[in-house]
Amino acid sequence: MEYMQGPVTCSQGNILCCQCGIPIPPNPANMCVACLRTQVDITEGIPKQVTIQFCKQCERYLQPPDLWVQCSLESRELLAFCLKKMKSSLSKVRLIDAGFVWTEPHSKRIKLKLTIQKEVMNGAILQQVFVVEFVVQSQMCGDCHRVEAKDFWKAVVQVRQKTLHKKTFFYLEQLILKHGLHNNTLRVKEIHEGLDFYYASKQHAQKMVDFLQCTVPCRCKASQRLISHDVHSNTYNYKSTFSVEIVPVCKDSIVCLPQRLAQSLGNMSQICVCLRVTSTIHLIDPRTLQIAEVDGSTYWRYPFNSLYLPRQLEEFIVMDIDYVRDVKQDAGSGMRSNKHTLADVWVQKTSEMDTSQQYHCRTHLGHLLSHGDLVLGFDLANSNLNDEHVNKMNPHHIPDVVLIKKSYDRNRRHHRRNWKLKQLEREKEVMESDDERQYLEFLEDLEDDETIRKNVNIYRDASKIPVESDTDDDGAPRISLTEMLEDLHIAADATGGEGTSMMTE
Repeated sequence: MEYMQGPVTCSQGNILCCQCGIPIPPNPANMCVACLRTQVDITEGIPKQVTIQFCKQCERYLQPPDLWVQCSLESRELLAFCLKKMKSSLSKVRLIDAGFVWTEPHSKRIKLKLTIQKEVMNGAILQQVFVVEFVVQSQMCGDCHRVEAKDFWKAVVQVRQKTLHKKTFFYLEQLILKHGLHNNTLRVKEIHEGLDFYYASKQHAQKMVDFLQCTVPCRCKASQRLISHDVHSNTYNYKSTFSVEIVPVCKDSIVCLPQRLAQSLGNMSQICVCLRVTSTIHLIDPRTLQIAEVDGSTYWRYPFNSLYLPRQLEEFIVMDIDYVRDVKQDAGSGMRSNKHTLADVWVQKTSEMDTSQQYHCRTHLGHLLSHGDLVLGFDLANSNLNDEHVNKMNPHHIPDVVLIKKSYDRNRRHHRRNWKLKQLEREKEVMESDDERQYLEFLEDLEDDETIRKNVNIYRDASKIPVESDTDDDGAPRISLTEMLEDLHIAADATGGEGTSMMTE
Protein backbone atom coordinates (compact mmCIF):
# COMPACT_ATOMS: atom_id res chain seq x y z
CA MET A 1 0.00 0.00 0.00
CA GLU A 2 1.32 3.40 -0.90
CA TYR A 3 0.83 6.41 1.35
CA MET A 4 0.54 10.05 0.22
CA GLN A 5 3.53 12.14 1.18
CA GLY A 6 3.25 15.79 2.35
CA PRO A 7 0.53 17.78 4.16
CA VAL A 8 -3.09 17.28 3.35
CA THR A 9 -4.98 20.49 2.49
CA CYS A 10 -8.68 20.84 3.11
CA SER A 11 -10.78 23.29 1.11
CA GLN A 12 -14.18 24.56 2.19
CA GLY A 13 -16.94 23.69 -0.21
CA ASN A 14 -19.67 25.97 -1.41
CA ILE A 15 -23.41 25.53 -1.07
CA LEU A 16 -26.26 26.77 -3.18
CA CYS A 17 -28.39 29.71 -2.04
CA CYS A 18 -31.82 28.44 -1.10
CA GLN A 19 -33.46 31.36 -2.95
CA CYS A 20 -31.51 32.06 -6.13
CA GLY A 21 -29.31 28.93 -6.34
CA ILE A 22 -25.93 30.61 -6.80
CA PRO A 23 -22.93 29.00 -5.05
CA ILE A 24 -22.02 30.76 -1.81
CA PRO A 25 -19.86 29.98 1.24
CA PRO A 26 -21.85 28.25 3.96
CA ASN A 27 -23.65 30.52 6.44
CA PRO A 28 -26.34 29.94 9.08
CA ALA A 29 -29.10 31.35 6.83
CA ASN A 30 -28.08 29.39 3.71
CA MET A 31 -28.75 32.55 1.68
CA CYS A 32 -26.63 34.97 -0.28
CA VAL A 33 -26.34 38.56 0.90
CA ALA A 34 -28.64 39.87 -1.84
CA CYS A 35 -31.42 37.44 -0.99
CA LEU A 36 -30.90 37.95 2.73
CA ARG A 37 -31.45 41.70 2.32
CA THR A 38 -34.68 41.06 0.43
CA GLN A 39 -35.94 39.00 3.34
CA VAL A 40 -34.66 41.16 6.24
CA ASP A 41 -34.18 44.96 6.48
CA ILE A 42 -31.99 45.75 9.50
CA THR A 43 -32.58 49.49 9.02
CA GLU A 44 -36.27 49.05 9.76
CA GLY A 45 -37.33 51.39 12.55
CA ILE A 46 -34.40 53.77 11.98
CA PRO A 47 -35.62 57.12 10.57
CA LYS A 48 -33.93 58.23 7.34
CA GLN A 49 -34.80 61.87 7.96
CA VAL A 50 -34.51 63.72 11.29
CA THR A 51 -35.32 67.34 12.12
CA ILE A 52 -33.02 69.41 14.36
CA GLN A 53 -33.49 72.97 15.63
CA PHE A 54 -30.83 75.65 15.12
CA CYS A 55 -30.67 79.22 16.48
CA LYS A 56 -29.14 81.56 13.90
CA GLN A 57 -28.46 84.31 16.42
CA CYS A 58 -26.17 82.37 18.78
CA GLU A 59 -25.38 79.46 16.38
CA ARG A 60 -26.47 76.69 18.78
CA TYR A 61 -28.44 73.47 18.37
CA LEU A 62 -31.33 72.39 20.58
CA GLN A 63 -30.69 69.26 22.62
CA PRO A 64 -34.08 68.39 24.15
CA PRO A 65 -35.60 69.31 26.40
CA ASP A 66 -34.08 72.77 26.81
CA LEU A 67 -30.28 72.55 26.40
CA TRP A 68 -28.63 74.50 23.58
CA VAL A 69 -25.16 73.30 22.53
CA GLN A 70 -22.52 74.95 20.34
CA CYS A 71 -21.27 72.77 17.44
CA SER A 72 -19.35 73.69 14.30
CA LEU A 73 -19.96 72.01 10.95
CA GLU A 74 -18.55 68.47 10.51
CA SER A 75 -17.07 68.49 14.01
CA ARG A 76 -16.93 65.68 16.53
CA GLU A 77 -19.38 67.57 18.72
CA LEU A 78 -21.94 67.80 15.88
CA LEU A 79 -21.49 64.09 15.08
CA ALA A 80 -22.12 63.16 18.72
CA PHE A 81 -25.15 65.49 18.80
CA CYS A 82 -26.70 63.87 15.69
CA LEU A 83 -26.09 60.33 16.93
CA LYS A 84 -27.65 61.24 20.26
CA LYS A 85 -30.82 62.26 18.40
CA MET A 86 -31.00 58.67 17.03
CA LYS A 87 -29.92 56.91 20.21
CA SER A 88 -33.25 55.16 20.81
CA SER A 89 -33.63 53.88 17.23
CA LEU A 90 -30.03 52.56 17.15
CA SER A 91 -30.41 50.59 20.37
CA LYS A 92 -31.33 47.33 18.55
CA VAL A 93 -28.41 47.37 16.10
CA ARG A 94 -24.65 47.62 16.40
CA LEU A 95 -23.12 50.86 15.11
CA ILE A 96 -19.85 50.17 13.29
CA ASP A 97 -18.98 53.49 11.66
CA ALA A 98 -20.39 56.99 11.21
CA GLY A 99 -19.24 59.95 9.15
CA PHE A 100 -20.42 63.08 7.38
CA VAL A 101 -21.43 63.27 3.74
CA TRP A 102 -20.61 66.68 2.30
CA THR A 103 -23.58 68.93 1.64
CA GLU A 104 -23.87 72.52 0.54
CA PRO A 105 -23.78 74.73 3.70
CA HIS A 106 -26.74 76.80 2.43
CA SER A 107 -28.90 73.71 1.91
CA LYS A 108 -29.76 73.41 5.62
CA ARG A 109 -29.09 69.69 5.38
CA ILE A 110 -26.65 67.53 7.32
CA LYS A 111 -26.11 63.96 6.07
CA LEU A 112 -24.58 61.10 8.04
CA LYS A 113 -23.33 57.85 6.50
CA LEU A 114 -23.91 55.03 9.03
CA THR A 115 -22.65 51.44 9.00
CA ILE A 116 -24.59 49.04 11.22
CA GLN A 117 -24.67 45.30 11.94
CA LYS A 118 -27.42 43.05 13.25
CA GLU A 119 -27.90 39.36 13.88
CA VAL A 120 -30.66 37.99 11.65
CA MET A 121 -31.96 34.53 10.62
CA ASN A 122 -30.32 31.56 12.44
CA GLY A 123 -27.52 33.75 13.86
CA ALA A 124 -26.25 35.25 10.58
CA ILE A 125 -24.76 38.74 10.95
CA LEU A 126 -25.81 41.24 8.28
CA GLN A 127 -24.02 44.57 7.71
CA GLN A 128 -25.58 47.52 5.89
CA VAL A 129 -24.58 51.08 4.97
CA PHE A 130 -27.19 53.84 4.64
CA VAL A 131 -27.51 57.64 4.83
CA VAL A 132 -29.57 59.64 7.34
CA GLU A 133 -30.52 63.21 6.46
CA PHE A 134 -30.89 65.84 9.18
CA VAL A 135 -33.04 68.83 8.26
CA VAL A 136 -31.94 72.06 10.02
CA GLN A 137 -34.91 74.18 11.09
CA SER A 138 -34.50 77.70 12.46
CA GLN A 139 -35.74 78.28 15.98
CA MET A 140 -34.81 81.14 18.30
CA CYS A 141 -33.48 80.04 21.67
CA GLY A 142 -34.78 81.46 24.92
CA ASP A 143 -31.74 83.66 25.52
CA CYS A 144 -31.92 85.27 22.08
CA HIS A 145 -35.68 85.64 22.42
CA ARG A 146 -35.22 87.64 25.61
CA VAL A 147 -32.59 89.77 23.90
CA GLU A 148 -34.98 90.62 21.09
CA ALA A 149 -37.73 91.31 23.59
CA LYS A 150 -35.48 93.88 25.37
CA ASP A 151 -36.13 92.18 28.70
CA PHE A 152 -33.32 89.71 28.77
CA TRP A 153 -30.77 90.28 31.49
CA LYS A 154 -30.91 88.61 34.87
CA ALA A 155 -27.63 89.97 36.26
CA VAL A 156 -25.44 93.01 35.66
CA VAL A 157 -21.82 93.65 36.66
CA GLN A 158 -21.13 97.37 37.15
CA VAL A 159 -17.38 98.06 36.96
CA ARG A 160 -16.37 101.50 38.18
CA GLN A 161 -13.14 103.41 38.70
CA LYS A 162 -13.35 106.92 40.12
CA THR A 163 -10.66 108.45 37.96
CA LEU A 164 -10.66 110.52 34.78
CA HIS A 165 -8.17 108.32 32.96
CA LYS A 166 -9.13 104.94 31.49
CA LYS A 167 -5.75 103.19 31.25
CA THR A 168 -6.84 100.48 33.66
CA PHE A 169 -10.05 99.90 31.70
CA PHE A 170 -8.18 99.60 28.40
CA TYR A 171 -5.90 96.99 29.97
CA LEU A 172 -8.85 95.17 31.55
CA GLU A 173 -10.65 95.10 28.20
CA GLN A 174 -7.72 93.30 26.56
CA LEU A 175 -7.62 90.73 29.35
CA ILE A 176 -11.34 90.03 28.92
CA LEU A 177 -10.86 89.51 25.18
CA LYS A 178 -7.83 87.26 25.65
CA HIS A 179 -9.56 84.95 28.14
CA GLY A 180 -12.94 84.97 26.35
CA LEU A 181 -14.93 86.37 29.28
CA HIS A 182 -17.08 88.35 26.81
CA ASN A 183 -18.60 85.24 25.21
CA ASN A 184 -21.52 85.01 27.67
CA THR A 185 -22.10 88.76 27.75
CA LEU A 186 -25.41 89.90 26.29
CA ARG A 187 -24.60 93.58 26.15
CA VAL A 188 -21.78 95.91 27.19
CA LYS A 189 -22.63 99.51 27.99
CA GLU A 190 -20.02 102.20 28.54
CA ILE A 191 -20.80 105.07 30.89
CA HIS A 192 -18.77 107.92 32.34
CA GLU A 193 -16.84 106.06 35.05
CA GLY A 194 -16.86 102.49 33.82
CA LEU A 195 -18.62 99.62 32.04
CA ASP A 196 -21.81 97.61 32.60
CA PHE A 197 -21.83 93.91 31.62
CA TYR A 198 -25.28 92.31 31.24
CA TYR A 199 -25.82 88.54 31.57
CA ALA A 200 -28.70 86.11 31.15
CA SER A 201 -27.79 84.18 34.31
CA LYS A 202 -26.34 84.99 37.69
CA GLN A 203 -23.66 82.28 37.30
CA HIS A 204 -22.10 84.03 34.30
CA ALA A 205 -22.04 87.33 36.18
CA GLN A 206 -20.41 85.69 39.19
CA LYS A 207 -17.75 84.25 36.90
CA MET A 208 -16.94 87.75 35.62
CA VAL A 209 -16.73 89.08 39.19
CA ASP A 210 -14.32 86.30 40.17
CA PHE A 211 -12.18 87.13 37.13
CA LEU A 212 -12.08 90.83 38.02
CA GLN A 213 -11.06 90.11 41.61
CA CYS A 214 -8.13 88.01 40.35
CA THR A 215 -7.09 90.55 37.69
CA VAL A 216 -7.29 94.03 39.20
CA PRO A 217 -7.33 95.29 42.80
CA CYS A 218 -10.98 95.94 43.54
CA ARG A 219 -13.83 95.36 45.97
CA CYS A 220 -17.31 94.04 45.22
CA LYS A 221 -20.83 94.45 46.61
CA ALA A 222 -23.82 92.34 45.54
CA SER A 223 -27.53 93.09 45.69
CA GLN A 224 -30.70 91.67 44.16
CA ARG A 225 -34.20 92.90 43.37
CA LEU A 226 -37.33 90.75 43.39
CA ILE A 227 -39.12 90.76 40.03
CA SER A 228 -41.84 88.16 40.50
CA HIS A 229 -42.94 85.44 42.92
CA ASP A 230 -45.05 82.35 42.25
CA VAL A 231 -46.87 81.51 45.50
CA HIS A 232 -48.01 78.11 44.19
CA SER A 233 -44.58 76.72 43.30
CA ASN A 234 -42.68 78.98 45.75
CA THR A 235 -40.30 80.18 43.03
CA TYR A 236 -38.69 83.63 42.98
CA ASN A 237 -37.38 85.66 40.06
CA TYR A 238 -34.56 88.07 40.94
CA LYS A 239 -32.38 90.51 39.07
CA SER A 240 -28.89 90.64 40.58
CA THR A 241 -26.47 93.55 40.55
CA PHE A 242 -22.74 93.27 41.27
CA SER A 243 -20.93 96.54 41.92
CA VAL A 244 -17.16 96.30 41.40
CA GLU A 245 -15.01 99.29 42.34
CA ILE A 246 -11.43 99.37 41.03
CA VAL A 247 -8.82 101.30 42.97
CA PRO A 248 -8.68 104.93 41.69
CA VAL A 249 -4.99 104.71 40.71
CA CYS A 250 -3.72 104.12 37.18
CA LYS A 251 -0.36 103.83 35.46
CA ASP A 252 1.95 106.92 35.48
CA SER A 253 0.15 108.39 38.48
CA ILE A 254 2.02 109.99 41.34
CA VAL A 255 0.65 109.10 44.78
CA CYS A 256 1.31 110.01 48.39
CA LEU A 257 1.16 106.97 50.64
CA PRO A 258 -0.15 107.15 54.20
CA GLN A 259 2.70 107.18 56.69
CA ARG A 260 1.77 103.83 58.28
CA LEU A 261 1.54 102.16 54.88
CA ALA A 262 4.91 103.56 53.77
CA GLN A 263 6.52 102.24 56.96
CA SER A 264 5.01 98.78 56.46
CA LEU A 265 6.42 98.68 52.91
CA GLY A 266 10.03 98.86 54.09
CA ASN A 267 10.04 102.48 55.26
CA MET A 268 9.90 103.80 51.69
CA SER A 269 9.18 107.40 50.76
CA GLN A 270 5.57 108.55 50.77
CA ILE A 271 5.85 110.17 47.32
CA CYS A 272 5.86 107.29 44.79
CA VAL A 273 5.19 106.66 41.12
CA CYS A 274 2.75 103.98 39.93
CA LEU A 275 4.55 101.85 37.34
CA ARG A 276 1.54 99.73 36.41
CA VAL A 277 -1.73 98.29 37.77
CA THR A 278 -2.22 94.54 37.40
CA SER A 279 -3.57 92.33 40.18
CA THR A 280 -1.66 94.70 42.50
CA ILE A 281 -0.49 98.32 42.40
CA HIS A 282 3.22 98.43 41.49
CA LEU A 283 4.97 101.43 43.08
CA ILE A 284 8.52 102.76 42.88
CA ASP A 285 10.30 105.38 44.96
CA PRO A 286 11.98 107.68 42.39
CA ARG A 287 14.62 108.75 44.94
CA THR A 288 15.85 105.32 46.03
CA LEU A 289 14.54 102.81 43.39
CA GLN A 290 12.71 100.98 46.18
CA ILE A 291 9.72 99.05 44.81
CA ALA A 292 6.60 97.70 46.49
CA GLU A 293 3.26 96.11 45.61
CA VAL A 294 -0.05 97.04 47.21
CA ASP A 295 -2.94 94.60 46.86
CA GLY A 296 -6.63 95.47 46.99
CA SER A 297 -7.24 94.60 50.64
CA THR A 298 -4.23 96.66 51.76
CA TYR A 299 -5.34 99.63 49.68
CA TRP A 300 -8.83 99.73 51.16
CA ARG A 301 -7.35 99.66 54.67
CA TYR A 302 -4.98 102.53 53.85
CA PRO A 303 -6.57 104.38 50.90
CA PHE A 304 -4.71 107.00 48.88
CA ASN A 305 -5.42 108.92 45.69
CA SER A 306 -3.49 110.22 42.69
CA LEU A 307 -2.03 113.67 43.20
CA TYR A 308 -2.08 114.46 39.47
CA LEU A 309 -3.87 113.21 36.40
CA PRO A 310 -1.81 111.94 33.44
CA ARG A 311 -3.15 114.75 31.27
CA GLN A 312 -1.50 117.24 33.68
CA LEU A 313 1.98 116.05 32.72
CA GLU A 314 4.37 118.85 31.77
CA GLU A 315 7.25 118.60 29.33
CA PHE A 316 10.80 119.19 30.56
CA ILE A 317 14.17 119.17 28.83
CA VAL A 318 17.19 117.53 30.44
CA MET A 319 19.93 120.12 30.98
CA ASP A 320 22.35 117.92 32.91
CA ILE A 321 22.42 114.41 34.35
CA ASP A 322 24.63 112.73 36.93
CA TYR A 323 24.24 109.02 37.69
CA VAL A 324 24.06 108.00 41.35
CA ARG A 325 26.24 104.98 42.09
CA ASP A 326 25.63 104.59 45.83
CA VAL A 327 22.24 104.82 47.51
CA LYS A 328 22.00 105.80 51.15
CA GLN A 329 21.49 102.83 53.40
CA ASP A 330 18.88 104.64 55.47
CA ALA A 331 16.66 105.19 52.42
CA GLY A 332 14.60 102.09 53.09
CA SER A 333 14.81 98.39 53.76
CA GLY A 334 12.64 97.14 50.89
CA MET A 335 13.55 95.63 47.51
CA ARG A 336 15.07 97.83 44.82
CA SER A 337 14.47 97.70 41.11
CA ASN A 338 17.17 96.31 38.82
CA LYS A 339 15.50 97.61 35.67
CA HIS A 340 15.95 101.29 36.53
CA THR A 341 18.96 103.52 37.09
CA LEU A 342 19.10 106.25 39.71
CA ALA A 343 20.29 109.67 38.57
CA ASP A 344 20.37 113.32 39.62
CA VAL A 345 18.83 115.42 36.84
CA TRP A 346 18.62 119.15 36.23
CA VAL A 347 15.63 119.95 34.03
CA GLN A 348 13.90 123.00 32.62
CA LYS A 349 10.34 123.41 31.41
CA THR A 350 10.04 123.72 27.64
CA SER A 351 7.44 126.43 28.24
CA GLU A 352 10.03 128.45 30.24
CA MET A 353 12.98 128.27 27.86
CA ASP A 354 13.24 132.05 27.82
CA THR A 355 14.02 132.02 31.56
CA SER A 356 16.88 130.54 33.56
CA GLN A 357 14.66 128.63 35.96
CA GLN A 358 15.91 125.05 36.41
CA TYR A 359 14.77 122.25 38.72
CA HIS A 360 16.80 119.54 40.36
CA CYS A 361 15.30 116.14 41.03
CA ARG A 362 16.32 112.55 41.54
CA THR A 363 14.72 110.13 39.12
CA HIS A 364 14.50 106.43 38.35
CA LEU A 365 14.75 107.05 34.58
CA GLY A 366 18.55 107.32 34.44
CA HIS A 367 18.77 104.38 32.00
CA LEU A 368 16.61 106.25 29.46
CA LEU A 369 17.66 109.89 29.77
CA SER A 370 20.62 111.79 28.39
CA HIS A 371 21.49 115.45 27.87
CA GLY A 372 18.90 117.22 25.70
CA ASP A 373 16.14 114.61 25.97
CA LEU A 374 12.51 115.54 26.51
CA VAL A 375 10.80 114.03 29.53
CA LEU A 376 7.31 114.30 31.03
CA GLY A 377 6.80 114.97 34.72
CA PHE A 378 4.88 116.80 37.42
CA ASP A 379 5.84 120.13 38.94
CA LEU A 380 5.25 119.83 42.69
CA ALA A 381 7.12 122.99 43.62
CA ASN A 382 4.60 125.32 41.95
CA SER A 383 1.47 123.32 42.70
CA ASN A 384 -1.14 123.63 45.40
CA LEU A 385 -1.59 120.05 46.59
CA ASN A 386 -4.81 119.45 48.47
CA ASP A 387 -4.16 116.00 49.93
CA GLU A 388 -4.40 115.00 53.58
CA HIS A 389 -1.26 112.85 53.45
CA VAL A 390 0.82 115.53 51.69
CA ASN A 391 -0.26 118.16 54.22
CA LYS A 392 1.14 116.00 57.05
CA MET A 393 4.54 115.54 55.37
CA ASN A 394 7.69 117.53 56.05
CA PRO A 395 7.95 120.10 53.19
CA HIS A 396 11.66 119.29 52.80
CA HIS A 397 10.77 115.70 51.91
CA ILE A 398 8.57 116.73 48.97
CA PRO A 399 10.57 116.86 45.70
CA ASP A 400 10.29 119.82 43.36
CA VAL A 401 9.75 117.71 40.23
CA VAL A 402 8.87 114.04 39.70
CA LEU A 403 9.72 112.68 36.26
CA ILE A 404 7.39 109.98 34.88
CA LYS A 405 8.50 108.91 31.39
CA LYS A 406 10.58 109.92 28.41
CA SER A 407 8.80 111.87 25.69
CA TYR A 408 8.83 110.84 22.02
CA ASP A 409 7.21 112.23 18.88
CA ARG A 410 3.64 110.85 19.08
CA ASN A 411 2.84 111.45 15.40
CA ARG A 412 5.88 109.49 14.28
CA ARG A 413 5.08 106.62 16.64
CA HIS A 414 1.51 106.47 15.36
CA HIS A 415 2.64 106.52 11.73
CA ARG A 416 5.11 103.64 12.23
CA ARG A 417 2.80 101.49 14.37
CA ASN A 418 2.19 98.27 12.39
CA TRP A 419 -0.03 96.48 14.90
CA LYS A 420 -3.53 96.80 16.32
CA LEU A 421 -5.77 95.60 19.13
CA LYS A 422 -9.31 94.25 19.24
CA GLN A 423 -12.03 95.99 21.21
CA LEU A 424 -15.30 95.00 22.83
CA GLU A 425 -18.44 95.96 20.98
CA ARG A 426 -20.22 98.24 23.41
CA GLU A 427 -22.86 100.91 23.62
CA LYS A 428 -21.62 104.36 24.59
CA GLU A 429 -23.80 106.57 26.74
CA VAL A 430 -21.67 109.69 26.32
CA MET A 431 -18.89 110.14 23.75
CA GLU A 432 -15.98 111.88 25.44
CA SER A 433 -13.60 113.90 23.33
CA ASP A 434 -10.59 112.76 25.36
CA ASP A 435 -11.09 109.04 24.69
CA GLU A 436 -8.94 108.92 21.56
CA ARG A 437 -5.98 110.61 23.25
CA GLN A 438 -6.20 108.25 26.23
CA TYR A 439 -6.34 105.21 23.94
CA LEU A 440 -3.22 106.38 22.07
CA GLU A 441 -1.43 106.78 25.41
CA PHE A 442 -2.39 103.21 26.29
CA LEU A 443 -0.90 101.98 23.00
CA GLU A 444 2.30 103.84 23.86
CA ASP A 445 2.33 102.19 27.28
CA LEU A 446 2.20 98.77 25.60
CA GLU A 447 5.24 99.69 23.54
CA ASP A 448 7.12 101.01 26.56
CA ASP A 449 6.32 98.25 29.07
CA GLU A 450 7.03 94.65 28.09
CA THR A 451 5.43 93.33 31.29
CA ILE A 452 2.00 94.71 30.38
CA ARG A 453 1.92 93.53 26.78
CA LYS A 454 2.69 89.94 27.78
CA ASN A 455 -0.95 89.69 28.91
CA VAL A 456 -2.38 91.31 25.76
CA ASN A 457 -3.09 89.78 22.34
CA ILE A 458 -1.43 92.06 19.77
CA TYR A 459 -2.34 91.53 16.11
CA ARG A 460 -0.31 92.42 13.04
CA ASP A 461 -1.90 95.15 10.95
CA ALA A 462 -1.81 93.90 7.36
CA SER A 463 -2.46 97.41 6.04
CA LYS A 464 0.87 98.64 7.44
CA ILE A 465 4.30 97.82 6.06
CA PRO A 466 6.21 95.65 8.57
CA VAL A 467 9.27 97.22 10.16
CA GLU A 468 12.36 95.11 10.71
CA SER A 469 13.96 97.09 13.54
CA ASP A 470 12.52 97.33 17.05
CA THR A 471 13.20 101.07 17.43
CA ASP A 472 12.17 104.22 15.62
CA ASP A 473 14.62 106.74 14.29
CA ASP A 474 14.25 108.75 17.50
CA GLY A 475 14.82 105.68 19.73
CA ALA A 476 11.16 105.13 20.62
CA PRO A 477 10.51 101.49 21.61
CA ARG A 478 8.49 99.30 19.28
CA ILE A 479 6.79 95.92 19.38
CA SER A 480 8.62 93.29 17.36
CA LEU A 481 6.91 91.08 14.79
CA THR A 482 7.56 88.00 16.92
CA GLU A 483 5.17 89.37 19.57
CA MET A 484 2.29 89.82 17.11
CA LEU A 485 -0.47 87.39 16.15
CA GLU A 486 -2.09 86.94 12.77
CA ASP A 487 -5.62 88.33 12.67
CA LEU A 488 -7.79 85.43 11.41
CA HIS A 489 -11.56 85.55 10.89
CA ILE A 490 -12.78 81.94 10.50
CA ALA A 491 -16.40 81.53 11.52
CA ALA A 492 -19.47 80.07 9.80
CA ASP A 493 -22.87 78.95 10.94
CA ALA A 494 -24.85 75.93 9.74
CA THR A 495 -26.47 77.93 6.95
CA GLY A 496 -23.15 79.09 5.53
CA GLY A 497 -23.34 82.65 6.84
CA GLU A 498 -20.54 84.35 8.68
CA GLY A 499 -20.55 83.96 12.43
CA THR A 500 -21.10 86.91 14.68
CA SER A 501 -18.61 88.15 17.26
CA MET A 502 -18.56 90.81 19.95
CA MET A 503 -15.03 91.87 19.02
CA THR A 504 -14.40 94.76 16.65
CA GLU A 505 -11.18 96.12 15.31
